[in-house]
Amino acid sequence: MLKIKFLPHKILLPKGKVCFASSGETILDVALKNNILIEHACEKSCICTTCHCIIRKGFSSLSFCNEKEEDALDKAWGLEEKSRLSCQAKLGSKDIIVEIPYYSKNSFVKSEKC
Repeated sequence: MLKIKFLPHKILLPKGKVCFASSGETILDVALKNNILIEHACEKSCICTTCHCIIRKGFSSLSFCNEKEEDALDKAWGLEEKSRLSCQAKLGSKDIIVEIPYYSKNSFVKSEKC
């Protein structure tokens, strides 16, 4: 079993969480199975960036980032060199550490402050 460490997130996961998964699972599927409610407005079809995450450790172990994902990532808020869409990034053979950005570009979700 692989270990995925999700770093603390102010709203979704204040204390962070360590989860276990199998090779080939996506980061998003592992998160959702473990009650980490990462947004995924396009229902895993790789056309939005609401499931954007940053891989802090183990990036090279993930599946290859295809052109469709790269094009979608170009629109992500807070894009970094090791950013991935969690709906597309499949686990390889090494443990990873994931950061969920505080903001996403989801124009369909109203802010609680509205």
